Amino acid sequence: MTKLSIPDMSCGHCRASIEGALAPLPGFEGIRFDAEARTAEVEGPVSERTLLSALETIGFPAQVVR
Repeated sequence: MTKLSIPDMSCGHCRASIEGALAPLPGFEGIRFDAEARTAEVEGPVSERTLLSALETIGFPAQVVR
């Protein structure tokens, strides 16, 4: 699991866009959102670099939460 901080995520449409961008990635198994904290937990063996790049591409810069 990789936990991401996505500060620009503010609504259901944002979450749908994020899930749509990540779902096709090899190894993606699922995602859980925390709208209040503006975080997401991505399940599956997807590299952090791949996740961050995919989100950057759709306009949602993110950071890995350790």
